[in-house]
Amino acid sequence: MNINRFIYFFLLAVSILSGACNRKAVPGLGSAKSGESYDEAAYNYYYGDAVRYKLLGNSGEALKYFEHCFKINPESDASLYQMAQIVINNGDLGTGKKYISQAIDLQPKNLWYLLTLAGIYYQESNIDSAVLCYEKAVSYYPERENLLVSLGNLYSENKDLDKARMLFSKIDEKAGINEKTTVPLIRVLLEETKYKEAQVKVLELLKENPDDILYNGLLAETYRGEGDKEKAFSVYNQLIERNPDNPLIQLSLLDFLLKEKNYEELFGLMNTVILNNKISREEKISVIAGLIENDELVEKFGSNLGIVIMVLEANYRNDNLVLLLRPELLQKSKRLADAAERLEEIIVQYPDNYYAWEKLLLIYYDLKDFNNLFIRGEQCATRFNRSFLAKVLYANAAIEKENYTVALEELRKAAILAGENKEMNLQVLVMKADVYYRMKDYLKSFETFDEAIKYNSDDMTVLNNYAYYLAEQEIRLKEADEMIRKVIEKEKDNTTFLDTYAWVLYKRGKTKEAARIMEAIINSGEDEDAEWFEHYGYILKKMGKCKEAIGSWQTAIRLDPSKTEILKEIEACKRK
Repeated sequence: MNINRFIYFFLLAVSILSGACNRKAVPGLGSAKSGESYDEAAYNYYYGDAVRYKLLGNSGEALKYFEHCFKINPESDASLYQMAQIVINNGDLGTGKKYISQAIDLQPKNLWYLLTLAGIYYQESNIDSAVLCYEKAVSYYPERENLLVSLGNLYSENKDLDKARMLFSKIDEKAGINEKTTVPLIRVLLEETKYKEAQVKVLELLKENPDDILYNGLLAETYRGEGDKEKAFSVYNQLIERNPDNPLIQLSLLDFLLKEKNYEELFGLMNTVILNNKISREEKISVIAGLIENDELVEKFGSNLGIVIMVLEANYRNDNLVLLLRPELLQKSKRLADAAERLEEIIVQYPDNYYAWEKLLLIYYDLKDFNNLFIRGEQCATRFNRSFLAKVLYANAAIEKENYTVALEELRKAAILAGENKEMNLQVLVMKADVYYRMKDYLKSFETFDEAIKYNSDDMTVLNNYAYYLAEQEIRLKEADEMIRKVIEKEKDNTTFLDTYAWVLYKRGKTKEAARIMEAIINSGEDEDAEWFEHYGYILKKMGKCKEAIGSWQTAIRLDPSKTEILKEIEACKRK
């Protein structure tokens, strides 16, 4: 019975849509020009099949059949429109634009075609062209208010405020004060700093609904624009007095206080928000996460925010996400060791909180604490054996501890979990190439890099690492140069990539150019890296500047005392 009913409705849909092939049935959809003929029966047959495939989700077959329809009838704007929809849904905006533009050439006044083209331009951030499409649509259908509103919003987004204001004012005069058109007009007036005019409009809206949060927020914006912050604040206070438990008003006031950087008042309100049962847990988490992202607030009021988070923890005990907020704040405050300590407490108390484990591993990775990363990485990768990230981080710790057997085994498991995901497979291959290189199996390392390049020949990490290792082995230096130049073209200021570039140039004997790049890196203002000074020392030595080379190497050892191999270079340089 269900199958029969589905077929009945399906066939009905096809019959209706098939009718769209005939200009007599639906003007503007897909028949030949006057005086031209085509095989209408064949066209309708293929069009019906194309629609069927589209409804079944087989876009490839649908596209093929619509293309066949277009071959039968090159004046079929309907086929072009359907083809455009399919390729746009598949992310191919360029081809979609080509198809829909052809459809518009055939039917210039078709509203849906114009709006589809406008949508493509908007996705491409080409607001000017989207505006042109809407202006055409409005010229053909001036009575459609929704088109006028959309055009006004596009004018506003494109900073063509005069046109936006005139259009919204015109609609307002005709339709009267209403949220749909008056609110956009107010926003335009605010952008133009015409605060008094905006106030007049807002007050008219408030006559109808004095407690509307949006309208009151706009009124506060007008006072704020005039520099009267107290009056703006009083708008929200009056709202809260009339609606003390209204969650939206409280959240709107929080947003206002955040914009004003009135952090004392903000934290006075935060506890009320946290204890308000009408505000969802998700909204509370979202608010706090937003506050954690505010660098100035965290720097000046981090301890206040920490107290708010602990109040939230008390109200949502055992909540996996709430528990992560405090470590997130500690990490933002650059207190990584404290964040790790808190996360250790969480995983002891809640050993199945995967998010806490994941965050702990990432923090140990940032701290370069490979001993703890190795221990906790093994436990996490075992407990959550479907976690790709846990296995990759455990493998990373194993590499740093020179336990290459464990590293390769974890990467083997990670590759299985990666499945068909190209990015994940690429990460595994890059790490495997690194392991083989450290094992001095250079042939296998470079074969693995070649395999990685098949996944993505433009991946900057792959190209950078491959170029560096080739330079280290002093082989295929021209190829290494080409690789790293390709990277530098895309990331001209990345010091890691520039360091590799300088190293390749040094190995090719281009020491002056290499020295110039290293000097730029060292003077970039970024945190000093021992690797830079080690490399710069070798370059200076080759240039015959042993005294300067020794100074550079000494800096490298100060930054990383484990670089004891440089001591031999220093002694050799001293003897010269």
